[in-house]
Amino acid sequence: MRNTVSFKIVVALASVLALSACTKKSKTAAGLDSGLNSGLNGEQMAGSDVAGSQGDLAHNVGDRVYFENDQTALTAEASDTLLKQANWLKKYDGVTIQVEGHADERGTREYNISLSARRATVVRSFLIAQGVESARISTIAYGKERPVKLCDAESCWSQNRRAVTVITGGANAS
Repeated sequence: MRNTVSFKIVVALASVLALSACTKKSKTAAGLDSGLNSGLNGEQMAGSDVAGSQGDLAHNVGDRVYFENDQTALTAEASDTLLKQANWLKKYDGVTIQVEGHADERGTREYNISLSARRATVVRSFLIAQGVESARISTIAYGKERPVKLCDAESCWSQNRRAVTVITGGANAS
């Protein structure tokens, strides 16, 4: 009899916890919701280009730069994009960002984490040199863990060797 009552209490508590978990929106779920406006390859769709938003940054400025194989040096195209990002960040001075460093899938996990960290740092340093406050920019290294494309060809690898600027806070960050 006592075991039956205990079992019923445990089931009731588990049900309450399960229902409460369904009604709360976690930060992770909220982050996934912002991805609903994403198109192919994580690009924002045109309807989300609100001034100062991630969509605005992605479409009107460019939110990513690409690197040559096994390199951290900025190409001329990457430098141009980062100059535009710096100007955009100065315009929206309440926005904070995180620079995500990425690598293609060739090489060891440890090597690619290190390479992608250096790429993110190069981008951060460039933006700071253009007058963006260092406190507004954080970095993270993903290595080969978040590829945009998966295939055994340069066409995919070149898209995965990148640094992506992501808004983490401030005006119009959603």
